[in-house]
Amino acid sequence: MALMITDECINCDVCEPECPNQAISMGLEIYEIAPDKCTECVGHFDEPQCVQVCPVACIPVNPDRVETRDTLWSKYRLLIATA
Repeated sequence: MALMITDECINCDVCEPECPNQAISMGLEIYEIAPDKCTECVGHFDEPQCVQVCPVACIPVNPDRVETRDTLWSKYRLLIATA
């Protein structure tokens, strides 16, 4: 499952540097998560780091990008192979 940032985002800038996959970037108005790069920190950490540091709890699972843990592992392996 990829994560997403909702419009409750206050642009506090704490999530972007925490993402090990560089999946978070500033969008037009708020930060956004690139679903093709988001592994929910699988391969790096036990829990998504952006969720851990977000002061307003605006980073839920994206219901349009439901992925299994195996899929997240595969995505992680692909990302590190191309890095």
